[in-house]
Amino acid sequence: MEKIPMTRRGFDALDAELRELKSVERPAVIRAIAEAREHGDLSENAEYHAAREKQSFIEGRIKEVEGLIGRAEVIDPSKLSGAIKFGATITIVDEDTDEQRTYQIVGEAEADIENNLLNIKSPLARALIGKEPGDSVEVRTPGGERSYEVLSVEYR
Repeated sequence: MEKIPMTRRGFDALDAELRELKSVERPAVIRAIAEAREHGDLSENAEYHAAREKQSFIEGRIKEVEGLIGRAEVIDPSKLSGAIKFGATITIVDEDTDEQRTYQIVGEAEADIENNLLNIKSPLARALIGKEPGDSVEVRTPGGERSYEVLSVEYR
């Protein structure tokens, strides 16, 4: 099985989600199903069907998170250095708009662009891998070609 790189923070978040799903969400939906059954005819019981659908989602997510945790390769970025690689916190500037952005390059399972966690498989991250401060990269985006300059690379 292919290992999935992730930071300690990403691993801990998945672990916490799994505990929440197993100890809170799963028991709650089981109680909801039991209560809905008490209302009689299941064929026309919307509460029962909604609870069963939620149970299916929860069980699927549990399996998914267990799989991610089982294949996780936790990488400590603070022990890395040099050119951009997994775990790097990078500051770049758009060469056209002079807009600066800071991202951390993380694994697919923990990526969240709104929180500046950039998926290592994204076009921008792939273009940045191996680069150093002062380097420029061209990235093809849905909005067209963009040019960025790497301002800094940190490992924290």
